[in-house]
This record gives sequence, C-alpha cells and structure tokens, in this order.
Amino acid sequence: MSQLPLPSSTGNLVNTLTIWKSTIDPVIATQLITGNLISNVSLATGSNNINHLLGRIQVGWMIVDQQAAASIYRSKPFNKSTLTLTASAPATVSLWVF
Repeated sequence: MSQLPLPSSTGNLVNTLTIWKSTIDPVIATQLITGNLISNVSLATGSNNINHLLGRIQVGWMIVDQQAAASIYRSKPFNKSTLTLTASAPATVSLWVF
C-alpha cells in the first residue's frame, strides 16, 4: 500500500503536495466514491422504479440499510435515470447508487 510522505522542514512542500495529489486523485475519482445516497425508499412488493439522480448510467448499487425482511434485486438494465428493483415484500431501504 502506498503511503503519503510527510512534509519536513527541509523538504519541498510543492513536491510533497504533488505526490499527495497524484495519490489521492484516482481514489476520489472512482465511481463508487462519487455515488448518491438515497434514504428511506419505500419498496412495494413487485417492481419499483427509483430515480437515482446520478445524471449518468450507473455502474452499481448496494443496500446500506434495510428495515424489513425482503429479497431485493435489480430487474432491469442500468440506465441514465432510474434503478428498477423488485422486492419480495414491502420494505424501506436506503441505497448507495454509483
């Protein structure tokens, strides 16, 4: 694992910041990091369309909170505006879409 250098009183601060930027920028730019949290989505039994608000085709999603026992899965291909989930029972979930 790469470690960021600590600036020293004799070191070049600009060089240190350049190393930090080149190390951190790829992490910040990952699509997983630049996602959207959608809280307290009420899912009915069957198909549910959820506006993911990403403004682009998503690459994935995950349930970060689920408040009822239900099987939940994606039932249509990813697109630029909605995530279609099918639930086996009514449930309230929070989703991270990316």
